[in-house]
Amino acid sequence: MEIRKKKLYLIGLILPVFAIACSLAVPLSGTELNMPAEINTPTDLPIPTSVQPTPELISLPAVTAPAGELSLTDLYALANPAVINIITYANQSERIVPRGQGSGFVYDYDGNIITNAHVVHGADELEAIFSDGTIKTAEIVGEDLHSDLAVIKVDSLPEGVAPLPLGNVGDTVVGQTVIAIGNPFGLGGTLTSGIVSAKGRTIPALTPFSIPESIQTDAAINPGNSGGPLLNLRGEVIGVNAQIETDGFSRSNSGVGFAIPVSIVKRVVPELIQDGAFEWAWLGVVGGDVTPTLARAMKLPVLAGAYISDIAEAGPAEDAGLHGSDDNTVFEGRQLNIGGDVITAINGQTVRSFGELLVYIAMQVEPGDEVTLTLFSDGVYEDVQVTLDERPESLEAPEIPLP
Repeated sequence: MEIRKKKLYLIGLILPVFAIACSLAVPLSGTELNMPAEINTPTDLPIPTSVQPTPELISLPAVTAPAGELSLTDLYALANPAVINIITYANQSERIVPRGQGSGFVYDYDGNIITNAHVVHGADELEAIFSDGTIKTAEIVGEDLHSDLAVIKVDSLPEGVAPLPLGNVGDTVVGQTVIAIGNPFGLGGTLTSGIVSAKGRTIPALTPFSIPESIQTDAAINPGNSGGPLLNLRGEVIGVNAQIETDGFSRSNSGVGFAIPVSIVKRVVPELIQDGAFEWAWLGVVGGDVTPTLARAMKLPVLAGAYISDIAEAGPAEDAGLHGSDDNTVFEGRQLNIGGDVITAINGQTVRSFGELLVYIAMQVEPGDEVTLTLFSDGVYEDVQVTLDERPESLEAPEIPLP
């Protein structure tokens, strides 16, 4: 029986005639979403055998939008002028030809526009098309492949176009209504709506590293939506639409999309504008969560933490003496790598999962910072000081995301 694999795809749109030649806006090759081996599904929930009629109609109070929230009509009128259709061009045989298409949105009155790095990376020329039809030449200001963010700039904004305000991921809750505006399949100014399906997702970057705290949404996003805003009903940007999950056969929306969180936008974009690049801190470990099975197999005194399965050669963790797995075994019918260190805290903050370690390294520290890791190693607890480095430009792609 054939097993269908779900995949994460970047959602920049390649113009059909150049779909084969242009590799940057094609899917993340070989990148698949890891699915749990076991899913505990309740099987004893009561199933109603009939629906009882309502004795009488009950008058319910009118439901009104929370203060400051807009109707979709008003929100579109407010936000759409700031959403840009980005056309990229390549120089082929001394001719400039269309290469791809994506979305972006205005960040400030200086003409800086936020988009995805995978939309513009490698382009020889850029055009920014505004909702009123104005076409302006744009230039790349800076890009960061680790976060899949980029900033391009036009010399001036059309009259009446204002930047979109940035929201706060901390105010975002699962179930709230969100909208996406962009240019799916080249259809400019398209609005779709949905909800925040989940928060705190980790998605692949354009490097062996990962993008933490990403937002999952069922708002329809498709090729060409890349770089466009995911907005709350107050008109604030809470994410930059970047990827979709598919069944492996189609590159269109199947109800699961991902947006780079505005917390990373706020961290990266000012540096891209100022310096053209952003420097991420690097610990240099590969790992996963401590599971009950692993805890029993290694006789760990903890049931949660970040388990280190491998150490990057010549990285900060190796320099500090951390250890990865040194043995493998079959325990309770499962193949396990054992013997690695378990990180339970960083700078005094409890670490309950590998994802929490990733988020802390990505969001709380800088290259050159010294951090204190609390480890359970070789049967004892110890505190180890590690001086973080800058992420290397390239690494062999690991099986598990590197923080």
